[in-house]
Amino acid sequence: MRRVCVVLALLAGLFACPSPAGAVDGEWLRAKLAREMRLAGPGAGAYVVDLTGERALFATREDVPRPPASVEKLYTTATALLRFGPDATLDTQVEASAPPDFEGVVDGDLWLRGGGDPTLTKVELDVLAAQLTAKGLTGVRGGVAGDGTVFDQFPGSYRTGGRLDIDMGGELAGLAIDRGLVRGRFQRAPALTGARALASALRRRDVRVAGRTGVEAAPAGARTLATISSPPMRQLVALTNVPSDNLYAESLLKALGARFGAGGTTAAGAAVVSAQLASFGLYPRVFDGSGLARADRTTPRQVVGLLERMDRTQVATVFRRSLPVPGRSGTLRKRMRGTPAAGRCAAKTGTIRAVSSLAGYCTTQDGRRVAFAFLMSGVYVPAARHIQDRMTAALARVDLGPPT
Repeated sequence: MRRVCVVLALLAGLFACPSPAGAVDGEWLRAKLAREMRLAGPGAGAYVVDLTGERALFATREDVPRPPASVEKLYTTATALLRFGPDATLDTQVEASAPPDFEGVVDGDLWLRGGGDPTLTKVELDVLAAQLTAKGLTGVRGGVAGDGTVFDQFPGSYRTGGRLDIDMGGELAGLAIDRGLVRGRFQRAPALTGARALASALRRRDVRVAGRTGVEAAPAGARTLATISSPPMRQLVALTNVPSDNLYAESLLKALGARFGAGGTTAAGAAVVSAQLASFGLYPRVFDGSGLARADRTTPRQVVGLLERMDRTQVATVFRRSLPVPGRSGTLRKRMRGTPAAGRCAAKTGTIRAVSSLAGYCTTQDGRRVAFAFLMSGVYVPAARHIQDRMTAALARVDLGPPT
């Protein structure tokens, strides 16, 4: 077989013997990607960059803006890592106007102040109750109030005008337990639900709560009696990207607005993300954190631009590890199994009606790192995914040779 390959190569100058790993060269890669993009149609754009050699490998309609779908989450989670830092947390606190007296009784109300943590559950409220009793709390002469004012009062996404959005998979709130759901239904008053859950947890520990539960902002100067933290930001972004969780993405967006912008609103968070991207010289149209909004617009070049810049930051590894891996995890667990991309690439998927996207990183056969973005609109999604999978597998299969 080897002798036949050598003869053919000498005669035609067109073929090369395949390596044992099935690697192919850059010329084959570009031809392969071009064929696949013709199949994807005029509504598709692609951009691929060799990060190791710092050169573009392939480009087709790379500057045409398109809806990114959930690839938008790359912008949100990258900004969260850069602004908050990978070890930051979103904290939920129990506060009071004054500490308990010598008998362990709070003379007044308790406030459960939310920090926008989308992972909060009844279990964490039980931990808060345990902290309070461990510190000697025996009674509350007032009631328990839920405070979710870190975010605005709109429970849904940009695309629904802030109204409840079934595709969020929960209720967006500054204070909500169990994703703002009860037996699969929206809680409607998540801060009140949280307050009731904390009061119940205290009573189970024989803490007497004399007053009622309600919803109220904690007063300025209130003292913190107990705190429960979310997972660190490095884990929150992975919990967002791997399963493509819309609620987590929108919560991070509002948290960015609350901490670094004009307030805990979708618009304020989008402005923080846009400012971060502008510092990289990137100017997509950002309206939400999840990509549910069809008004979001970006180009393949802009997405790859983010991937390039994130690869140079101190959180580069954290960011890459937050992405699904073909054949192994998240939204790519059942895709590209048994291909060169399995275990060699990490990418964010994106899907809304007639839109399919894929963007991320691959390691080539010769150990180079490439960044890519495939944005496809006006397509039949299952067919578009097959095209993206073949293109991604080709990136992982190529041997680009030594840097030039």
